[in-house]
Amino acid sequence: MVLTVTLNPLLEKKLYFHSINSKNRAYKEEYLAGGKGINVSRQLNLLGIQNHALTFLGGANGKRLRSIIESENISFSIVSSKSETREAVLIFDEENQKLQTFFGINSEISDNEINQFLDKLEKSIVNSSIVVFSGSVPNKECSIIIEKGIELCHKHDKISILDTYGDNLNNLLKLGPTVVHNNLNELKSSLSINLNNEENIVELLKQLYDYGIKLAFLTSGEKDIYAAKSDFHYKISTPKINEKDSTGSGDAFVSGIIYGLENSLVFSDFVKLAAALGAENAQSWETCRVSLKNAQDLLEQIKIFEIGKKIKLIDDSPTI
Repeated sequence: MVLTVTLNPLLEKKLYFHSINSKNRAYKEEYLAGGKGINVSRQLNLLGIQNHALTFLGGANGKRLRSIIESENISFSIVSSKSETREAVLIFDEENQKLQTFFGINSEISDNEINQFLDKLEKSIVNSSIVVFSGSVPNKECSIIIEKGIELCHKHDKISILDTYGDNLNNLLKLGPTVVHNNLNELKSSLSINLNNEENIVELLKQLYDYGIKLAFLTSGEKDIYAAKSDFHYKISTPKINEKDSTGSGDAFVSGIIYGLENSLVFSDFVKLAAALGAENAQSWETCRVSLKNAQDLLEQIKIFEIGKKIKLIDDSPTI
């Protein structure tokens, strides 16, 4: 069982326009479930990986979001918040094939609600094999949930995956989650470091290993992916695609890593699958609805190159 943790879920209202002009009138609207962990759960369902989502929900937006998650057959549990669940408006311009997202205000989560979440989190971690901490936090006080969550994963010998950003990221990395994924631009902003060349990226991967992180993946849209397995480093080429919208591609990528770990695939195979899932997601206007077959069709385009010392093929295992 995989547990996805989403502290800052999102109710998305998507408006479709034939064109954006002085008479802006949508011809279609729909409500969607957003939030990085929820995206991961949606993608894992399509990959046949059993999972459960844990999140905050509150107010009218929370009720609507709950209904949408139920309709997607995502297994989930919630901690109720007095504060309204955040929302976003997505504007799709059909004429120019462009999608813009406008985010609303974050929820305010109380100390009591955080404690309730922590209680549910520990019980859920005990019954999980992998725990994914995805996305932003609604307020800085919620960072304690990720901190305690990583510590609980260590305590109960569970795999923890960290995919978040923000002011507290450096402290979270030092706790040594098992696996880390991040976008290079988000890392540069969160850690205030220079990652504009390969040498600096490799130095960061070495630092992550020193923290006890066993697998690390740094993505940047259509650019090469950098990865580390222990203290071995890799560069992964991405397939050539017709990008529509990259929203959720990082979450699709993380789902591929989880798929590989749950199925005991070798490192090279599940990294390629993760890259393919992320790329295929970017070719769609939908978020994390990639079929395994469509991702597999891209695998031959993806190449892995070793950087630095070489690892023997016999060691190319998923053991972490």
